[in-house]
Amino acid sequence: MTDFLDAPALRASVLGGLWRQLDVVAFTGSTNADLAAAARAGAESGRVLATGDQRTGRGRLARSWGAPPDTSFACSVLVAPRRPMAEWGLLPLLVGMAVTDGVREATGLDAALKWPNDVLVDDRKLCGILCESVFDAPGRPHAVLGFGLNVALSTEQLPVPTATSTRLEGSDASATAILAACLVALERWFTFWDAGGDIIAPYRERCGTLGRDVVVHLAGGPVTGRAVAVDAHGGIVVATPTGHQTFVAGDVEHLRRA
Repeated sequence: MTDFLDAPALRASVLGGLWRQLDVVAFTGSTNADLAAAARAGAESGRVLATGDQRTGRGRLARSWGAPPDTSFACSVLVAPRRPMAEWGLLPLLVGMAVTDGVREATGLDAALKWPNDVLVDDRKLCGILCESVFDAPGRPHAVLGFGLNVALSTEQLPVPTATSTRLEGSDASATAILAACLVALERWFTFWDAGGDIIAPYRERCGTLGRDVVVHLAGGPVTGRAVAVDAHGGIVVATPTGHQTFVAGDVEHLRRA
């Protein structure tokens, strides 16, 4: 175990409300997979699992995600939403909002969201998010909300040139402080949403995709236009040469600003 993530400090900062148990492990394959397995074995909601060394992490579209030990953290939480499962598609957006708020709070960096839930700083990716449903858990269905955030990666360690880390962006905030701030924000936003709150307006405020020229990469080919709105269901509305189109899935690329 290293000092990258301080489990006692994290517990002191976040336990007592929604989060009931927090574990930090030296390494694991996937924090999402671990919590999904725990849910199937009867674990209650409110569990948090984090590591500074995730070895078989996955992102959206089945992309692999990894980093040298103690340069990034992976964290997953287990929740059992009361809202209808038809509305669970908003959970990735909610997690993106929480991480954005946590990064801003802990580091002072101007983090923003690329639709639907990539957390960016200066158009470079800082954090990716993956949310998964666990339908076969005892009792009601659960969801695992996972996020991986680059803290101490150097330029040479970046997986792609479009990535970044809080250290590269000028912040010396610790992984512990950043993760604690993200978990506090995630409790706040999840509790609000699960009680019936509407997160679309605050999501729009944090979405740096709005007003940008974008390419939406789809299986049938790319669509180019300007992102003009996020609808009530979390879809991105793009003004294209043939009219407005709404997308609920797709890989969005921000085009360079003029």
